[in-house]
Amino acid sequence: MEKISQACAANHELNDGKDAINNVSVCGYDSLHQLLAQNLKPQIFQEVSRLLLGLNCGKPLQTISLAEPVKSLSLKHGFDLQAFCFHADKESVREPRIVRVGLIQNSIALPTTAPLSNQKRAIFEKVKPIIEAAGASGVNILCLQEAWMMPFAFCTREKGWCEFAEPVDGESTRFLQDLALRFNMVINHIPRVGDFNESTYYMEGNTGHPVFETAFGKIAINICYGRHHPLNWLAFGLNGAEIVFNPSATVGELSEPMWPIEARNAAIANSYFVGSINRVGTEIFPNPFTSGDGRPQHTDFGHFYGSSHFSAPDASCTPSLSRFRDGLLISDMDLNLCRQLKDKWGFRMTARYELYAEMLARYLKPEFEPQVISDPLLNKKAS
Repeated sequence: MEKISQACAANHELNDGKDAINNVSVCGYDSLHQLLAQNLKPQIFQEVSRLLLGLNCGKPLQTISLAEPVKSLSLKHGFDLQAFCFHADKESVREPRIVRVGLIQNSIALPTTAPLSNQKRAIFEKVKPIIEAAGASGVNILCLQEAWMMPFAFCTREKGWCEFAEPVDGESTRFLQDLALRFNMVINHIPRVGDFNESTYYMEGNTGHPVFETAFGKIAINICYGRHHPLNWLAFGLNGAEIVFNPSATVGELSEPMWPIEARNAAIANSYFVGSINRVGTEIFPNPFTSGDGRPQHTDFGHFYGSSHFSAPDASCTPSLSRFRDGLLISDMDLNLCRQLKDKWGFRMTARYELYAEMLARYLKPEFEPQVISDPLLNKKAS
């Protein structure tokens, strides 16, 4: 730990003129994983990885070798590029069901004061080479972050953000359709906590928890704040999802300690893969706005910390993408692992769904009373 502290101090001195990066990085590193990898002895890092990433026997997650043109795109456009492989046991009857999945995180491309149409086009131009890198890498299913083609302006005093709205077959859909067709990919295009007064601009849905059967597997979308509700994750699992994506927009002060935990727990409890995507960057708006938590008015939400990653049903997960750079994360996953883990742990078999349903039905009634058994000694002391 002393060595890591020294490394943080050293990086701060080396980057003294780069305060913007220091403020959003992990002691000058892209991610916690990179910090640990470069400052721990190999055998210690192996054990830390076993605990943090859930790697069996401390074996490092196998990386995927990507083509040189893909690496060149990453270097040319400055986005983080990582690729890993999840394995399942070989089965005697079923063939492996390997699908290559990608996640993209991106920052906005122009100041929020620029004309809205220019902002959108600039994001298209920024994201296109990242999608092309995914397509050139053979990605089958690709997911982008929440509200990927605009600043996250909903909670501010900016009134023009409604101009970003599109019909179902609008500009951004057509943009992605062309790329999906070109690369034979499936591409997926959402409370009140601090600044995120989402109850004022989103309406509750009534379409259930649909799972989409694609040519590459059964996928579902648990948008942003939905990750905080375990029953959302459960519903997608009961509907047969094999991969659930969580496209998000969340900042460090609000949720970063929760970020690596919630999706991984969902993958374990529901025996499917989870792709967690968060936008990246600090977005400054021209008009100051106030928060639901009483903070003085300000012009940004804080730093959207990226850190997109995959979680698997066997408790393993990939390292995360950069905390401050655009990025593409690719993973090969054998969907047979979903059933293998269901068979191994028997969560579906041992769950008491009838009791949960009864409990929830009672909870919805006005006369609901919690099932609390009081200690008789407490009543005696009170009297």
